[in-house]
Amino acid sequence: MQRGGVEHLLRELAPHVLGAVVRRYGDFAASEDAVQEALLAAAMQWPREGMPDNPRAWLVHVAGRRMTDHVRSELARRQRETLLALWEAPAQEPAFGDDDFPGDPDDTLVLLFMCCHPALTTSSAIALTLRAVGGLTTAEIARAFLVPEATMAQRISRAKQTIRDSEVPFAMPDASERAARLDAVLHTLYLVFNEGYATSSGDVLKRADLSDEAIRLTREVHALLPRDGEVAGLLALMLLTDARRAARTGATGELIPLDQQDRRLWNRAFIDEGIALVSATLARGAVGAYSLQAAIAAVHDEAETADAADWPQILALYSVLLRLADNPMVALNHAIALAMVHGPAAGLERLDALARDKRIAGHHRLDAVRAHLLERAGERDRAIAHYLAAAAKTASVPERDYLIAQAARLGDDV
Repeated sequence: MQRGGVEHLLRELAPHVLGAVVRRYGDFAASEDAVQEALLAAAMQWPREGMPDNPRAWLVHVAGRRMTDHVRSELARRQRETLLALWEAPAQEPAFGDDDFPGDPDDTLVLLFMCCHPALTTSSAIALTLRAVGGLTTAEIARAFLVPEATMAQRISRAKQTIRDSEVPFAMPDASERAARLDAVLHTLYLVFNEGYATSSGDVLKRADLSDEAIRLTREVHALLPRDGEVAGLLALMLLTDARRAARTGATGELIPLDQQDRRLWNRAFIDEGIALVSATLARGAVGAYSLQAAIAAVHDEAETADAADWPQILALYSVLLRLADNPMVALNHAIALAMVHGPAAGLERLDALARDKRIAGHHRLDAVRAHLLERAGERDRAIAHYLAAAAKTASVPERDYLIAQAARLGDDV
């Protein structure tokens, strides 16, 4: 198997393996270290020696061996009788299989709710879950939160310690505990999906493994809570957005913006399912941030062409959304809708106010949107400058190439 295929499979399996090891041993931080060692061993061995018949069981077995070594080391360092009661370490190296926990819920879903424990702040819970369940790097998570990488590394480390000190059992929480953790769970799934749909760094625009896993887990949460409007709204948003996946890149992986996509390539089954979900949710009067974003996505997906999109309706929905969510990215999209309805000058005025928000002031998308609106306003030189400024700030190669191409196109038109 090629190394690229191995890396893709390991990323997909990592949260499932971590869930199985945490279920067996209970120590989150030590289990994550053991799983990372198992993943590294697989990345080195599998391309050379071939794929095992059961990759997941192989990883769990190797991680379990590392955990056994860790437990025995701890037993030697501390009082043996105390740790025997806490750990119940197996005398033999564990041999796991896919049927090791028959009848239990999805380990990754349990891990998701465990990471969103009330003992953690919401931001720490989300960061830890993105690391453990989403498989994002610390740098990727830091970019999602718009904070320095060192700050995020400390936040994740403290969250692991809090989980360990709380001795939270690895089990699906009851209904009241699920409700307390639900906001953090949904926000985490939203961020995982976003990183898969539009990667914050690297050579590719999208990572289907992340967006697919986010959709799968959100379906699981929806099955647990079928009447919750925001769960349904988030699932609808993911489906309506991911429906465009095949049309978002060209033959060489280049970015194709929404207004230039071949809509015949969109996934009609996802669109139909998403529209049905959000329609049922709004009909019940369940209006929340995710259901509103899903409604906006539905307006785009229902339009036969980009020009046919109902921008006044989109603007109205963003205006309501802004009252529910103090989010600079929502405000940025509101500025675009404002420009589409009332002209680029109105959108640019909104951007001037948004530029004073420290959460987004240096973000490349602020420059990219400003460049687009300046181009629509006929200010070519300023548009070129902001396209290039945005290109210099993004860590995504496809986004950078697209922005540079936009600047070059305007220069060629002179």
